[in-house]
Amino acid sequence: MKFRSQQLANGLEIVAECDDQAHSTALGFFVKAGSRDEDDTVAGVSHFLEHMMFKGTPTRSADDVNREFDEMGAHYNAYTTEENTVYYAAVLPEQQAAALELLADMLRPSLRADDFDMEKKVIIEEIGMYEDQPPYCADEQCKADHFGSHPLGRSVLGTEQSITELTVEQMRNYFERQYSARNIVLAAAGHVDFEALVAQTERATAHWNDVTPQRQTESYRTTRGACRTMNKSSSTQQYVLLLSDGPAADDDARYAAKILATVLGDDQGSRLYWELVDPGLAEHCSLSHYDYLDAGLMMTYLSCPPESAADNLRRVQAVYAAVEASGIDDAELARAKSKISSRVVLSSERPRGRLFTLGGNWLQRREYRTVRDDIDAVAAITADDVADVLRRFPLTTSTIVTVGPLESL
Repeated sequence: MKFRSQQLANGLEIVAECDDQAHSTALGFFVKAGSRDEDDTVAGVSHFLEHMMFKGTPTRSADDVNREFDEMGAHYNAYTTEENTVYYAAVLPEQQAAALELLADMLRPSLRADDFDMEKKVIIEEIGMYEDQPPYCADEQCKADHFGSHPLGRSVLGTEQSITELTVEQMRNYFERQYSARNIVLAAAGHVDFEALVAQTERATAHWNDVTPQRQTESYRTTRGACRTMNKSSSTQQYVLLLSDGPAADDDARYAAKILATVLGDDQGSRLYWELVDPGLAEHCSLSHYDYLDAGLMMTYLSCPPESAADNLRRVQAVYAAVEASGIDDAELARAKSKISSRVVLSSERPRGRLFTLGGNWLQRREYRTVRDDIDAVAAITADDVADVLRRFPLTTSTIVTVGPLESL
């Protein structure tokens, strides 16, 4: 396993974890463009652009794009988050050049007005589809309430109004600014011919502009303690989300936060599991840690029968009060370390799994970390480290949103 990196003349960075023993190659363009880079006038444009990348280029139709991936036998897709948009493909090593050329071409789409108008309808339907799903409604609203005016409070999809009013010229302007070479990282993992990858990328991206967009980063004051009930009479379950602050992406305490989330809210064998799920009081109850450039979240997700929601919420809060008072024990710490280490290793066995870790680390911290680095970081966490996270980011202070048939909670 060997890490390689190089920056092209236009500013585009290439990072790769090369393993000659691997049987596949994974490639991905990681674009530093997400909902936090938008404003009210273009809310949802990052995700909309992701769709448009598959609508064809000056040299390929939409059918060509999908057909060529299919002919390679590629596993390919894209996704948009609050901070990034990623386009990737996993292929056999002999398809490295073809996959890179196709992905690079996709990232310079035609952005035709006819395609834009047609896809706008698809996006609006997608927004409506998710609005009909109570867990998604709760997630979107809870982040909006928690972050307030901070850019991380924006919906990745945007709103029906913002997408309806978005123009193709606004999208083109956003594309020119955010999809510059200096705002993109090409990551590769697995059986990678790095010299060939660099040479081909230089040819494929030489004409890309090299402006450097400035991402807004700012401290934020959350509205912790706020509680909102959203009535959805068609739902058979009550969904409750609690958001608390947590360590950000550049905070080493993020490892202790993931230990804490595993001890309290893993889907099996955690305190919330034994308190709520195993006895049949709730269908699901979990705690997860998410990290962003300048913020972190501890997210609790609960789904249960409406008549049990209030009591179950009290049980969750009691679990959190207890851990803040007494911390975690050595057995819980050891068990959580084993679970996380296993997941790190298992998710890294395929180049596609390593690709997302490699590209994500480079975008967030401009850092390369091996699997061993992550395992060692987890192994070094102590119960005192977890207690420090609880002191800095108390779980008992949270933003709460509930969606379901209840009028109030």
